[in-house]
Amino acid sequence: MPVPFEALIPLGLITGFFGVSGLLFQKLKNSVNEGQPPRYGVDRWDRIMMDRDFRLTGSKRGQSHQPTAPAGFSTSSAWTLEKEHL
Repeated sequence: MPVPFEALIPLGLITGFFGVSGLLFQKLKNSVNEGQPPRYGVDRWDRIMMDRDFRLTGSKRGQSHQPTAPAGFSTSSAWTLEKEHL
């Protein structure tokens, strides 16, 4: 039985659109994570370390190789202060 060639055009379009959307989604995820693989199973400790890395480098995925913290790190505490309610 011959294959109807009219069916190959929509099949090619659908395959092409799925391929393009998958590629764009991969590039978007890669750019959000700064070129590193995505994190899975992030717990409280990981979030604390991401906040520390953000305060040190300005990026949640970036890490610093400096042995000492920059001067502004001592004043950028993760602890928030509450006002006293009298």
